[in-house]
Amino acid sequence: MSLGFDLVDLRLFLQVIETGSITAGAQRAHLALASASARIRGMEERLGTPLLVRAARGVHGTAAGCALAAHARLILEQEQRMRGELRQYAQGLKGHIRLLANTAAVTEFLPEALASFLAAHADIDIELEQRQSCDIVQAVAEGVAEVGIAADSTGSGALQTFPFRQDRLVVVTAPEHPLLQQETLSLGDLLPYEFIGLDSGSALHAHLDGHAARIGKRLRYRVRLHDFDDICRMVEQNVGISVIPEAAALRCRARIRPRPLREGWAQRRLLICVRAIDELPVHTRQLIAHLREGAPPLSDLAASA
Repeated sequence: MSLGFDLVDLRLFLQVIETGSITAGAQRAHLALASASARIRGMEERLGTPLLVRAARGVHGTAAGCALAAHARLILEQEQRMRGELRQYAQGLKGHIRLLANTAAVTEFLPEALASFLAAHADIDIELEQRQSCDIVQAVAEGVAEVGIAADSTGSGALQTFPFRQDRLVVVTAPEHPLLQQETLSLGDLLPYEFIGLDSGSALHAHLDGHAARIGKRLRYRVRLHDFDDICRMVEQNVGISVIPEAAALRCRARIRPRPLREGWAQRRLLICVRAIDELPVHTRQLIAHLREGAPPLSDLAASA
């Protein structure tokens, strides 16, 4: 029996498994829904067994589907290694890197670093996605992405890690706000006040909501905005307070006042996470080397912990 699965089939199937949705998987794979559905059905027919369990709230892999996903990851990883080695010989052959990162990395540190890397490497494309640090570590460990950037507070398990940046979270308020009477603050000190937050899908505010839930509380949001600059302008008008990366607070031109948070989880170090750097394609190792160029010395990271 010839299965006849091509790389498009395998990429689509992995996207469907990861998102739990044929529609979302099709969007990520840049396929029309009808085409994606037909491909999935064709795979099941050629294999002679269902690959997905279809339910009202999405899909998940059958035993056969999970086995196929594991093999598909290996095949696609090998394909990327091949591309990396052949790019120097084959004109126009592009390398592709999937990079997962938390909110601070995506908004504050990666834009400049990725811009300079992509400008110097026209033959490499990067797929960047924002996720929570715990999801990033799991995704890299499972081979869903080649590279992740996550906070060290999550724990990296058996992954290899390299320093990337320091990322301290600070409280920002309007001038003359009552909280400014304290030099440092805890999350509990902030609970009586209303918040200005990022969009509900952001990794940072999912992180904050999780810590509030651990002490049996919920943050009260007046509005959620798209970026830190908009948050700072709203805070400046005393609409609410917010918790943002220190780098964003220092960059923002609004008249805001930052205060550090005392909790250990607010003093974060961002780490580059991979499964095994020696097994990555050449172009992926080039990206990691580029990202590490701006990393603080290990002694500085240890001193900030």
